[in-house]
Amino acid sequence: MAQAIDPELLAEARRVQIRADRMVTDVMAGGYSSVFRGSGIEFDEVREFAEGDELRSVDWNVTARTGRPFVKKFVEERELTVLFVLDASSSMRFGTKPARRPGSGDKGNRAAAGKAGARRTVAGTAALFVGCVAFAAARNNDKAGLVMASDVVDRYVPAKKGRNHVLRLIREACVPPLSGRGTDLVGALDFAGRVQRRRAIVFVVSDFLGQDVSAPLRRLAQRHDVIAVRIRDPFAAGIDRAAGDVAALPRVGLCDFVDPESGRAVTVDLASAAVRERIRANWQAERAALLATCRRAGVDLLDVPTDGSVVDPLVRFFRMRELRGAKR
Repeated sequence: MAQAIDPELLAEARRVQIRADRMVTDVMAGGYSSVFRGSGIEFDEVREFAEGDELRSVDWNVTARTGRPFVKKFVEERELTVLFVLDASSSMRFGTKPARRPGSGDKGNRAAAGKAGARRTVAGTAALFVGCVAFAAARNNDKAGLVMASDVVDRYVPAKKGRNHVLRLIREACVPPLSGRGTDLVGALDFAGRVQRRRAIVFVVSDFLGQDVSAPLRRLAQRHDVIAVRIRDPFAAGIDRAAGDVAALPRVGLCDFVDPESGRAVTVDLASAAVRERIRANWQAERAALLATCRRAGVDLLDVPTDGSVVDPLVRFFRMRELRGAKR
């Protein structure tokens, strides 16, 4: 029996669909199609030689084994497959919202939340990212699929074409996992490598907290074009991007925090300069480690904020890839 979906989750999925569809402008769709291209032609099968076949298409190895002439058949291959590996662990559900303005009602706050600069949860931003790229793929007549995992692979949606399929991917991305709240991104990446045999563009969408994914990223990148998409809330990172320090953390003194995956609680003194400096140093070290991991694996790293446009970093990423390709 199919599981009933929470009406609020359906409404959220609908909002993501509308926003993602609006965000996929001609500029973004054009950037996608210019960066990700098909391979031209690919081998299809070997068949017996027929009248009209060219001698240069003869497969001499098969011909020698069988004693009869065989030719290689090729088909034009311009279709791409995009696969999203989506982290659905509990840490992805973190999100801070803009402060409530004095004297403003719920209607005013909902309107503010709808603006491009409104802050979303990490999971909500991930679903919006999936929607934007999947819509761009659909406009290019490409396939898109999804692997969603927490501490287990929770769901797998094989790649297909079409707008209706994109809407399904968005709905799946908006629904939390049925079981599990931890992180096993290693298992998810290995699973993706097993189910996706043909070369694909793989977007690994995660906050990349808690696991070393260097080995599975390298394995996946040997066959596929892999892009690591890191999504973080500024408060969770403890860093304000504009100020370049820990300004995003309020100086409230002792504050209780709970790890959403393990349930472990800790009290932190946010008024302490030493604590704030340690948070800043840890954050920068963790960022540098992931960047080094991606470079060693031959994987691009794309940062997407929860409090701004999803399309802007995507367009910059497309331009970077175009420029890099032009220099080769």
